[in-house]
Amino acid sequence: MIGRLHDGFTERLPLRVRWVPIGSTLIGSAMGALPVIATEPIVPPFGLMILLAWRLLRPELWPAWMALPLGLADDLLCGHYLGTAVILWTVAFLILEWVDQLVLWRDGRIEWAIASVAIVAIGAGSWLFSQPSGSATSLLVLMPQTVGAILCFPAVLRLTAMLDRWRLKR
Repeated sequence: MIGRLHDGFTERLPLRVRWVPIGSTLIGSAMGALPVIATEPIVPPFGLMILLAWRLLRPELWPAWMALPLGLADDLLCGHYLGTAVILWTVAFLILEWVDQLVLWRDGRIEWAIASVAIVAIGAGSWLFSQPSGSATSLLVLMPQTVGAILCFPAVLRLTAMLDRWRLKR
């Protein structure tokens, strides 16, 4: 993503073209560090939602390995066990690559369904990784956070589309 080849010379892309997707994902991950006092997790995983929105909106933007450093940043910003988002986000990107080969066309409902499955699977995976041995915490504890994330995803996708239009504006 350094630049495009134009008349034999490499044209430098503006900084916002390169850094808006990464910066918006990092800001979304930092939302998990907000001081919200609750007995159960209720704040949706905005970093994951923005990452999925960018991936579904612009599949060519990031290679599959890009989920690794962004997942590491999410783990560090949100205080998850180190490697949780790294593994889960990378697996999600690899599965999304496979889904892109299977599905020839997508509309908003299909993207919402794909993101919903990813949000539920990654939420369950992070719950599984965070459970100490012998813990009896139920998976239903994540229900408010997961439902909120699924219902908010179309708004996050729209926000990401607005950021993408601004990013590519001349």
